Amino acid sequence: MYIDYYGFTGHPFLMTPDARFYFPSTVHNRAHAHLVYGLAQREGFVVITGEVGAGKTTLVEKLCAELDPASYRIARISTSQVSGEDLLRLVADAFEVPSEGPKAALLLGISEALRTGERIGRRHLLIVDEAQALAPSALEELRMLSNVTEDGRALLQTILLGQPQLRRIIASPDLDQLRQRVLASYHLGGLSREETSAYVEHRMRAVGWAGHPAWGEGALEEVHRHTGGIPRRINRLCGRVLLGGALERADTLTAELVRLTAQELEEDLSAGAENARAAPLRAELVSPYPTGSLYAASDPPAGYGAVVADLARRVELLEIQSARRERVFNRLMDLFAALDLRR
Repeated sequence: MYIDYYGFTGHPFLMTPDARFYFPSTVHNRAHAHLVYGLAQREGFVVITGEVGAGKTTLVEKLCAELDPASYRIARISTSQVSGEDLLRLVADAFEVPSEGPKAALLLGISEALRTGERIGRRHLLIVDEAQALAPSALEELRMLSNVTEDGRALLQTILLGQPQLRRIIASPDLDQLRQRVLASYHLGGLSREETSAYVEHRMRAVGWAGHPAWGEGALEEVHRHTGGIPRRINRLCGRVLLGGALERADTLTAELVRLTAQELEEDLSAGAENARAAPLRAELVSPYPTGSLYAASDPPAGYGAVVADLARRVELLEIQSARRERVFNRLMDLFAALDLRR
């Protein structure tokens, strides 16, 4: 809907990773440099960690797009909680090696594929996503594959992508040998406030944005405040802000619109938690003094005023949201009516 209203050529904030929208932030450039350095060593492991939605997959897609397919055989697997042998079967299947049979046959098949690639000048690169879900035994199987060599050269390199807990897993004393083979490691943090603004505008320009709609004063700062600079969270929030702006026919996306949209998204995901928090609040509002007490009216309990003020703030926000949702609903009804007339 907002694509047509604002004249975009596509969705600027899709949740699916897309290398075309890659934004060269400081943290992503550094992570990319670590990947390039690791590949140049032609052996071992490179580890990239980050929160969910930090841009790990997009980063690796950019790297893969830069590699010559004639020089690299790239296999990508996304893991769940699989055993070491099941992981070997996934690796074999990704490298187009028969994945049936006993473990010994799997190892022989993978090793032969790696040596064949070395003879024809084609390196093998394995990318394991969601690696924090792997058991230590499965990570140990990956380490054993890194021992496959030909004339003193390692035949397989592995990139491990995962959430922050992957770093703690690799730091385990049981994985000391794997840790010694990690040539480069980098943690993707969130974008800064300035880079969040640049990221949003970068993605919008990629679909034809030329300043309409405009971002109002403080709006992009609010985007950063509510997302922590994590790209996927930014995409989710900004997509909904654009939808709300289009429904309200707004030429400027204001800080208030961003705040209200962020709160709506939070409420969408935490309705149950909000109900749970409401019970203690109601309990706090009950006066501890018995009915008819001399102190019931003149001396409210400590903190009572703050609770009432918080309740008043919540009521005000609900009124604002209700008015906004009514406007959006009316706009949707107008659009549906227009569609019916065209038919």
